[in-house]
Amino acid sequence: MDLLPDREAGTVAAWLAERPGIEVVCRGRAPFFAEDARIGAPTAVQVADRFHLWRNLREAAERCVSRHRPCLRATFAESVPEKAPASAESGSPWPTGHRFADRTRAKHATVHALLAAGHSRRSIQRQLGMTYRTVQRLADAPRPEDLFQGQWQNRRTKLDDFKAHLHERWTEGCTNAWTLWEEIKTHDYTGGYGAVRAYLQPLRTSPTEPAARPPSPRTVTGWILTHPNTLPESERLKLKAVLAGCPELDALTGYVRAFRQMLTQLQGDQLPQWIKAVRADDLPSLHAFVNDLERDLAAVTAGLTLPWSSGVVEGHVNWIKMIKRQMYGRAGFGLLRKRVLLAS
Repeated sequence: MDLLPDREAGTVAAWLAERPGIEVVCRGRAPFFAEDARIGAPTAVQVADRFHLWRNLREAAERCVSRHRPCLRATFAESVPEKAPASAESGSPWPTGHRFADRTRAKHATVHALLAAGHSRRSIQRQLGMTYRTVQRLADAPRPEDLFQGQWQNRRTKLDDFKAHLHERWTEGCTNAWTLWEEIKTHDYTGGYGAVRAYLQPLRTSPTEPAARPPSPRTVTGWILTHPNTLPESERLKLKAVLAGCPELDALTGYVRAFRQMLTQLQGDQLPQWIKAVRADDLPSLHAFVNDLERDLAAVTAGLTLPWSSGVVEGHVNWIKMIKRQMYGRAGFGLLRKRVLLAS
């Protein structure tokens, strides 16, 4: 084991040439790594590391997903549900903001709070200055809506025939009550501006559901590259929706999963058929990935067939970078080499 000062072709090739017993060189995908191995160990078998192969596939898949970003927006575009007025939500014949309804609700809450505190009805009558019959009606009503009775209940208003138009214009972005009042006046509305403003007030104060935001290409790529058995149910359903709306991404998912099986099961003999299938499909980003594989086909096939992998080396690389940061550039390569080799 050794730590070289750089990765130039001459340095690596010279180090390999001094060790003629090397039989396998597991390396990354950069062309100069292949050239180093060819010069320094011409008889050794070159093996493309599976970690780098998978990373290259992820980059190609993300480019492919990015090309189909409109499909993601179309799949996750959801209309914001219309928010009905508070009266429809509560079942009350009067919405919040109605003078009689609000006054009745406030009195009902006050009376029931005093009853819960242990006050008698006669005591509540004296404290609130109400008649005993009024206190009795408020105390006996489980809900304030039970007291909403009389000539105004369920009575049609002049605005009823125009509520659908108001909701439609509201969802289109027109939220000015005066403008909407002027519009419905041209459609024979004879009521006043105050009624329109009061009807729209709950729409202003009630929160609206935000439109669903489509996932990023990187997120969708992560779903595609994750094994279906380990993908959370919510993400699996989202991926299913994406694939149902985009045949190209559905085909991409199939190719990625087939490549994963070759990589994990060491089925390198199936690589030519996989490349041929990708070539026959309309996926330019995967075509670029296939071109890169064919330029290094022998090493890639060995990487998908032989058990060798440089995964442990990648862990050491991160550890070495941590040591370099600890030294803050105050020491040279000699000290770094000693720290790495002696610690190992």
